[in-house]
Amino acid sequence: PLIHEFGWTARDLDLLAAGSLAGHVLECGAQATGGIHTDWRDVQGWEDIGYPVAECRADGGFVLTKPEGTGGRVTRATVAEQILYEIGDPAAYVLPDVVVDLTGVRVRADGPDRVEVTGARGLPPTPSYKVSATWQDGWRATALVTIVGPDAAEKAERTAEAILGRTRTVLGAAGLDPVRATHREVLGAEASYGPRSRARATREVILRLSVEHDRREALDLFAREIAAAATSWAPGTTGFLGGRPRPQPIVRLFSMLVDKARLPPPTITIAGADPIPVALPAASDRPSEAASVVAPPPGPGPEGADEVEVPLVRLAWARSGDKGDWANIGVIARQPAHLDALRRALSPEIVAGWFAHLVAGPVDRYEVPGLGAFNFVLQGALGGGGIASLRNDPQAKGFGQMLADYPVPVPPELAAGSFAPR
Repeated sequence: PLIHEFGWTARDLDLLAAGSLAGHVLECGAQATGGIHTDWRDVQGWEDIGYPVAECRADGGFVLTKPEGTGGRVTRATVAEQILYEIGDPAAYVLPDVVVDLTGVRVRADGPDRVEVTGARGLPPTPSYKVSATWQDGWRATALVTIVGPDAAEKAERTAEAILGRTRTVLGAAGLDPVRATHREVLGAEASYGPRSRARATREVILRLSVEHDRREALDLFAREIAAAATSWAPGTTGFLGGRPRPQPIVRLFSMLVDKARLPPPTITIAGADPIPVALPAASDRPSEAASVVAPPPGPGPEGADEVEVPLVRLAWARSGDKGDWANIGVIARQPAHLDALRRALSPEIVAGWFAHLVAGPVDRYEVPGLGAFNFVLQGALGGGGIASLRNDPQAKGFGQMLADYPVPVPPELAAGSFAPR
């Protein structure tokens, strides 16, 4: 739409980057107008939240706002969170028409519920197409069992063992292979937090038990064994959410890059007329000027200063998302004075350790100077990711909130400042 309206061309890379950024911010609707915002208490009118509107200019800048009289909130923080949502390397956000460099993007208040966004930079598109394919890889089923009373989490774990034991027995009797994968989470006992759970003594939980198998009939047998939990095992087993689980196909995704030169040039055919060739814009391997802004090593803290620890959420906004089996967490400093403390505290090694119970691969940290932010990319973080994962959070929606509790050492004068409400 912006190419048409303003007469941009495929050579106007900075303008294409700016227009693409507007689309990226608008893409997830109310996430740019206060939805899933770190400071959620400050966002009023959830029941009538306004969707975002981008008022775009010919120079590529735009103002993000929302319809007058609707709920929600448009601030520097809500927009910055969405800019970093589901981003890998912020210096190379790869799109079909342009590679967007977000490291110099700036956001500025332009009135109530109005934020101006500028500074996107464009680089040539890559010489490859991204091609994605899916295939069915067996079946899965998930059972949800509610349990209340003392030691509810321990009772849930033992219930899971009993269900899996019964399943092994009946599958063997039927001549079927054992289940090929299992995953259990005790919801209500902070299963996502792993060793940092504070709720092991909770008195009300939901056991979430997932299994995979090559054959659907095997999972039908698994589903029948869930009912025994109601009468045979833990006291306080109160019901089954959704009834007996139904097997669902597992759909896995594979993505690859294909050299554009290996495919015929694209054409457009309209109403049966002769095909019209479409010229591809000049492509380039990642240019040197697109080099990532990798965060420097943490520097020393203030000499001789006694520091106190405050939760990350008091110093920064954070939002997380996914790209396949990778997760990202964008961390935006509330004030420029907080950047040094965040840089010292949040090394890639520290973040990797905080999520060690979930993340199998390395963690990278990038700087986003224009936003006063960092972007963390966690590889192998989602158990396969998306619909291929057995986890309750297969798209890293909770990762930013889990990092919000990380204790950050700061000088006393920063700790005494004005931060987010707790």
